Amino acid sequence: MARRAAQAKRRRQTQAAVGAGIALLLVVVGVGFLVANLGGDDKKDTKTTEAASGPKCTYQKADASTGKVKDVGLPPTSNIPDTGTRTVTMTTNIGQIDFTLDQAAAPCTSNSLTYLAGKKFYDKTSCHRLVTTGIFVLQCGDPFGDGTGGPAYRFGTENLPTNQHPPYPAGTIAMAKSSEAISVGSQFFIVYKDIEEGSLPAEYTVVGKVTKGLDLITAAAAKGVTPADPSNPSDGKPKQAVNITTLTVSPAAS
Repeated sequence: MARRAAQAKRRRQTQAAVGAGIALLLVVVGVGFLVANLGGDDKKDTKTTEAASGPKCTYQKADASTGKVKDVGLPPTSNIPDTGTRTVTMTTNIGQIDFTLDQAAAPCTSNSLTYLAGKKFYDKTSCHRLVTTGIFVLQCGDPFGDGTGGPAYRFGTENLPTNQHPPYPAGTIAMAKSSEAISVGSQFFIVYKDIEEGSLPAEYTVVGKVTKGLDLITAAAAKGVTPADPSNPSDGKPKQAVNITTLTVSPAAS
């Protein structure tokens, strides 16, 4: 009887040990499963964060106080390119003018200009303003050709030339705006001669640079202006009309 009792005791101890081992194995497997799944969630969250990262561009609907509008909708606000450059080809009555869009430095502005070009917003428009003293710019991009119009949205500035000397060298493409904080639209100006510091505040978005045809603009500027105000004879419509036939933007690099 004593022997049988001892054997029974040993069987119970063996069963207990096996049960504990199985339980420990299940705990280890369970912890491994949780870690693996948590790791997978972390990866998914990272991808989601990466997809959601990038430029945050806000395009506000324009109201009547901003002037006349040509409504072609709003630019996209997701998946906005923020690296590299794209080429703008502007065919005009005085010849072809090419410039780059700097997507890295001015992604929201480049995105807007690309969108408008895709809508043929700039086609068959005229450059309505030329300034030949103090600041040396040809201003274009108003669908109504008088400096009072733009798209049915506005947005803020970026890539201001605060640390550049001169702030607006010849060939600069920058965006026109009013005194309002959110007032950038479709109008842009082409600098055909260096603008010295103090002549124009560093408050205008620099979006690109002319790569071809700056000489055409310089030649047109040399013909002078028809002043809007007789007391300011160097600011008005260019005597040599500059009319945009088409304005296109190259596809994004793959």
